[in-house]
Amino acid sequence: MSGASIPLPSPSFATTISKEGTSKPASSRVLVLGGTGRVGGSTATALSKLCPDFQIKVSGRNRERGAALVSKLGQKSEFVELDINNRRMLEQALEGVDLVVHTAGPFQRNEKCTVLEAAISTKTAYIDVCDDTEYSWRAKGFHNEAVAAGIPAITTAGIYPGVSNVMAAELVHAARTKDEAEPERLRFFYYTAGTGGAGPTILATSLLLLGEDVIAYNKGEEVRLKPYSGALNIDFGKGVRTKDVYLLNLPEVKSVHKILKVPSVSARFGTAPFFWNWGMLAFAKFIPMETFRDKNKVMELVELIDPVVRAVDGIAGERMSMRVDLECTNGKTTIGLFTHKKLSVSVGYATAAFVLAVLEGSTQPGVWFPEEPEGISIEARKVLLERATQGTSNFVMHKPPWMVETTPKEVGLGIYV
Repeated sequence: MSGASIPLPSPSFATTISKEGTSKPASSRVLVLGGTGRVGGSTATALSKLCPDFQIKVSGRNRERGAALVSKLGQKSEFVELDINNRRMLEQALEGVDLVVHTAGPFQRNEKCTVLEAAISTKTAYIDVCDDTEYSWRAKGFHNEAVAAGIPAITTAGIYPGVSNVMAAELVHAARTKDEAEPERLRFFYYTAGTGGAGPTILATSLLLLGEDVIAYNKGEEVRLKPYSGALNIDFGKGVRTKDVYLLNLPEVKSVHKILKVPSVSARFGTAPFFWNWGMLAFAKFIPMETFRDKNKVMELVELIDPVVRAVDGIAGERMSMRVDLECTNGKTTIGLFTHKKLSVSVGYATAAFVLAVLEGSTQPGVWFPEEPEGISIEARKVLLERATQGTSNFVMHKPPWMVETTPKEVGLGIYV
């Protein structure tokens, strides 16, 4: 998809309603929380490129890093030093803002949805890049409050989860409408070289997930499995080829099962170099899960090993790939595949695509997951994917596995494809 033209907001872009009840100008005002981190900074950068007229506020704990980012974003951006756990500070920062993007992870073990509550209180549209099952459903619990306030909100609106959910929704929609088949099993497979350039946050997230049982679904029944178990060798197509991936407890599994009504759903993740997978396996096997449930201990461990991880990242690169497989009652399997050379860049365009969808009026009031049509309408999915896939080295949808896999498959009579 690299080199494809990306849909930009048209002159009639402002289809949503401002806090004053009037149509918003194209120069929407967006606040990016966690903007000095890799994900937040990438999101702010992508927004500034897609929508130069946007007024972008970047918040974070590092003023020097924030000032450096703002200088690159242009004159219509500014840095705001902000404590996201301080409700009053948040509400003050949200005054005059059209949409807030919450990228200040990790989200694991967070007991409150302070940012979402502040967004609802100030009638500010909201998205987050949450990758934690409990937090995402806690956010979903504010649905009625968001409806009453007339505020659109989407949780898990990053790259994975996020774009991967939309890919899954498109596969399921096509199966039901075009093939008249019902989905039987949907599987998410993710691969990232090192931390994908996303820094210590993704490292912390990976370790915190070792403290959670994996929730998956088999023929409609919830099953609990050990983290980083159930290894599979998956072909991610050209540029990545085959990689080992392992079960993790990711929020898209539960949301896709409940919302898209797919009986069997699971998610697996793998990294490179191979010894990082071995390390994760050793952690899962020999260190008590209680250790990884303690966020403070995990952050101390991250601080200890982060220099080593960064050094290896410099060699491993940032390539990422995600593959979504759907098996249906008619025996047909279709997949979606998304590969990018740099996760740290791709996650920004993915999140920015959700920002634009919400501001363009695709999202109804309430708190939604990306695969819900009230969150991202069926008509808006194509444009969202076109924006999110900017710079991808490989992006395909609705194809049989053999058309994208690099390992030859025998189709019969000694014929390989």
